[in-house]
Amino acid sequence: MNITSHAPETECLALASADVAKLLQVSERHISSLNSSGRLPRPIKLGRSVRWNAAELKRWLDAGAPSRDEWEAMKTEIE
Repeated sequence: MNITSHAPETECLALASADVAKLLQVSERHISSLNSSGRLPRPIKLGRSVRWNAAELKRWLDAGAPSRDEWEAMKTEIE
């Protein structure tokens, strides 16, 4: 799954854990572990659903996939 390969009208803005797992080519269980240990960007909660901002995930990967704390600090410096 490529975040940028979708046409603009079907661009996925928020990814479920299954989509993030496909994107990173790991299991959903590993995504859960990464999230629990603070090694993924903070997810968005939509009711009981957990999603990750697709654009933020791309920026996070481009930055070298830092820990959540490092990423939060980097984001505040950029903004």
